[in-house]
Amino acid sequence: MVGIDAVHGNPYDGHTLKQSINQMEKIIGMRPEQVFVDKGYRGSVNHPEDVEVFLSGRRGLKLSLKKWLRRRSAIEPIIGHIKHDHRMERNYLLGQEGDRINAILSGSAFNLRKLMRAFFLFVFNLDIFDQQKNIQMKMA
Repeated sequence: MVGIDAVHGNPYDGHTLKQSINQMEKIIGMRPEQVFVDKGYRGSVNHPEDVEVFLSGRRGLKLSLKKWLRRRSAIEPIIGHIKHDHRMERNYLLGQEGDRINAILSGSAFNLRKLMRAFFLFVFNLDIFDQQKNIQMKMA
């Protein structure tokens, strides 16, 4: 998860695109060249000029761009898991700042969980490798 924020007032998705791209640029230090979004971001008035925006359901795209659009659809279940697994169904913190704090903590928890999974996978793979090596040494 690169960036997360609580947006208030139920704005149109397209109006939040520039803000999201700017937040991502601020966090990772580079601006994306291409962005793949759903149909909620229709309307080129709201698209940044220096970023190429691809809407889902668009026809006549290269195979590589179609793969990226399919990859975009894999993000929706992750958002659902973050909302359910990281206690975002209900916010117990007060006000708009509380909404932002809750969103940031949920995104951080998701990233930490992902790092822990990778760490333990690495550790257990090393352990299995050592066990196989010991078995081979005993057989020789």
